Amino acid sequence: MNFDQVIPVLRVLDEPKAREFYLDYLGFTVEFEARFQENAPLFMGIHRGNVRLFLSEHHGDGAPGAHICIEMSGLRELHAELKSKKYKYMNPEIIEQEWGTWEMTVYDPFNNHVTFREPIAKQ
Repeated sequence: MNFDQVIPVLRVLDEPKAREFYLDYLGFTVEFEARFQENAPLFMGIHRGNVRLFLSEHHGDGAPGAHICIEMSGLRELHAELKSKKYKYMNPEIIEQEWGTWEMTVYDPFNNHVTFREPIAKQ
């Protein structure tokens, strides 16, 4: 038996706002889009590097307000990238946590929290 990865499903309520936040601001790329029929809610897979997320407008796919953590390296570079975009709804900062990580949390338009975290190198 082998478990390979977890793919969080985040509930989104407005497709254009979700695209603006996750694709334009955070830099994810669309992997797939699915609808059961025309004008049905969107179910979309996105990725950036090795991170995959599912975004869903479907009522039964959770509630807004989830909090996920993404382990990464290069947090300062991501922070600089996001700052350079001058996204008017978000101005995240990096904080040092007492448990030994640098963390930066962003909040999507649906109150989902995405925390990017990098272990602090031990000297």
